Amino acid sequence: KRFCFWFELSSQVNMSMFKKFFNNIIHDRDPKDDPATAKGKPKPKYYGTVNPYPNFSASNDASLLQSGIKSKGVDEDVIISILAKRSNEQRQKIKAVYEASTGEKLDKALKSALRSDLEDTCLALLMTPAHFDAYQLRKATKGLGTDEKVLVEILATRSNQEIREIKRVFKEEYKTELEDVIKHETRGDFTMALLAMLKANKDESTEVDVALAKRDAEILFEAGENTKGVNVSAFIDILTTRSGLQLSKTFQQYTSVSDNTLPKALEKELSGDIEDCLLDIVKCAWNMPAFFAEKLHLAMKGPGTREKALIRVLVSRSEVDLKKIVEEYKAMYNISLQEDILV
Repeated sequence: KRFCFWFELSSQVNMSMFKKFFNNIIHDRDPKDDPATAKGKPKPKYYGTVNPYPNFSASNDASLLQSGIKSKGVDEDVIISILAKRSNEQRQKIKAVYEASTGEKLDKALKSALRSDLEDTCLALLMTPAHFDAYQLRKATKGLGTDEKVLVEILATRSNQEIREIKRVFKEEYKTELEDVIKHETRGDFTMALLAMLKANKDESTEVDVALAKRDAEILFEAGENTKGVNVSAFIDILTTRSGLQLSKTFQQYTSVSDNTLPKALEKELSGDIEDCLLDIVKCAWNMPAFFAEKLHLAMKGPGTREKALIRVLVSRSEVDLKKIVEEYKAMYNISLQEDILV
């Protein structure tokens, strides 16, 4: 009984630190935090929740982290206050200075000092985005079973350049091609869809071709609902090469050739991993922040919390579109993401 009580108590402490960490990352941003204009031209609007820290000093931060790590009992508040409020680029500089001044890698020091979710979160924040994605893909394909949802989540939501960088880092870190791992660990149409996304040749223009949308809608209808069996290749080709804006127009056009929406048609015609994969691509094209809001909600729904999913989404989107995800979450579930995490 004493052991069970200790385990429950320590889990609560770790979870409370984890919640405190993300309460620092997810916050209402002040308009003055938005990046300034440069040479009179406004920069693209920023939808992240983590900004470069003003008056940044990598040496000061490295020194504070060393003190927090070496202090009796480990000063987790100091570690949180620094890592949660520095941009990824700033964290990379802190890592370099920490190793140069102490002779020890920062991630190794944190791994020794921290435990559980807080350790996982800190180590995630210390990786570059490409290293973090490569690491997640490796975890999703290693050991017993494959985490198909993680594979799709990452490959369906990254830009062409990001996918090329992930592939480069994966080869560098794990001495094997990501495509070869995918071929070995997955099967059939699902493999074909993942490999198509790994080609990184999605149209990334912001222009919408209405005529193409009509043509694609007809092709998808003929490939699915209007034929015996399903031509999955046609779905994969269109859904993995068109831009999100172009696909949104195609989905609108689909309702003019079918009594069903495209998601409903996919549910009727497909099953298993390929159905889930293509449905996720459709969700991302319609509204990517809403796709991630749903991921976060599912991670906290029901008994227990899937902390690994929370860490993966919040860390990877904190400098991309987490502000939009927070807004979508409130609109979709009538409760703020902060409140759900801190419940």
